[in-house]
Amino acid sequence: MIVKHFAFRVSLLAASAVMLGACSTWFGAEEAPKLPGKRVSVLLHETGLIPDANGAEEGTQIRLPAPSPTPDWPQNGGYANHAMHHILAAPRLSKVWSVDVGSGASSGARFTTAPIVAGGLLYAIDTDSVVSAFDAQSGKRIWRTKLTPDREDDGHIQGGIAFENDRIFVGTGFAEVIALDSKSGKEIWRRKVSGPIRSAPTVRGGRVFATTIDNRLHALSVHDGVTLWNHSGSQESTILLGTASPAVSEGVVVVPYTSGEVVALKVENGRRLWTLSLSSGRKTNASSLIAQIRGNPVIDRGRVFVSSNSGLMASIDLRTGNTIWEKNIGGYQSPWVAGDYIFSITGNQELAAVERSSGRVIWVNALPNFNNPDVREEPIVWNGPLLVSDRLIVVSSEGAAVAISPYTGRVIGSEKMPDGVSVSPIAAGNSVYFLANNATLVAYR
Repeated sequence: MIVKHFAFRVSLLAASAVMLGACSTWFGAEEAPKLPGKRVSVLLHETGLIPDANGAEEGTQIRLPAPSPTPDWPQNGGYANHAMHHILAAPRLSKVWSVDVGSGASSGARFTTAPIVAGGLLYAIDTDSVVSAFDAQSGKRIWRTKLTPDREDDGHIQGGIAFENDRIFVGTGFAEVIALDSKSGKEIWRRKVSGPIRSAPTVRGGRVFATTIDNRLHALSVHDGVTLWNHSGSQESTILLGTASPAVSEGVVVVPYTSGEVVALKVENGRRLWTLSLSSGRKTNASSLIAQIRGNPVIDRGRVFVSSNSGLMASIDLRTGNTIWEKNIGGYQSPWVAGDYIFSITGNQELAAVERSSGRVIWVNALPNFNNPDVREEPIVWNGPLLVSDRLIVVSSEGAAVAISPYTGRVIGSEKMPDGVSVSPIAAGNSVYFLANNATLVAYR
């Protein structure tokens, strides 16, 4: 199936590294020479998504709010509601520094959450659960704190980090939530929870919300880690690596579980407001049989937007739980909401622009999803998107960072990362940051 207007080409290198055959002017460099190798249209792979009637091909013009300065990115997904809209960055980005954050990905360890930025410092957690703070302008390391208990082996999977009021809150793969002083890295408190944490906690209104892999939400006090209340979702025996962080806004915490359930709870006491299941959808491959919600839900202007790995995306009324619309355009990445539109990577590795009010698909860009498309081997996984100054940035497991127009879906440029990238980029203080699988953190400004 051919999706018109949005074709671009890839170079298949002998070393299986993928770079897009587009110029790199987005990053401020001169146009790059074409890479050697056979060029194959990315549209040769099957796509289950096409623009709806009266979409981009019929002249729909996407309009976005102007980009605005965002000094901080304090939590997974940006703010507690995960609605970052349109972030301001330089029109021509160039690499300004790179640092090693510690231990990188391996066969038994993976990055599951991105770094955060707050108060001029950038914080990252490596695959050995070592948290480091860096000066966001220069990349200079400020402090480093190892959190793994002495009794633990090296077999856990990292969790994630969040910032609020001069504290760093860490959810760990060894079933603990830990509070650190953000200036020194000194431990303030440490609390055991019901199971390992494979996502970043969300912090809002004096509470830390952490979800464990046994589908239990723990609401802890930011002051001392005392449990205020908790909630249990349905158990799920098979899950994807990494889980989503809860979204919090307007006194409501929206919790995505690995069962495909989305549950809305009162922040103050954990009382359930509504539950919705996204456990069925377009089954494109074996992994889509897992209903897990791995991408963060987004709360924006009274709506909840969430995607499940089973292939469904839904728009839900925050207060009532009523479904406004539901479409077969889901995946395991977080949707990005900006103005009247949503941008999302589907489970079939397609980047799509979707109308916020109706779920209507405006345009689709079929991203390359195999190193060897002729025999459909060596799959490529894309992460993102991030919207900065009229550019959607997506990154791949093969080490490509690509800028795509949010208005047309056309590729603007690309840049090679130090290694494959498994977590979405972040933006703060007119800078964009990428964390590669070899633990290299790169800043563009």
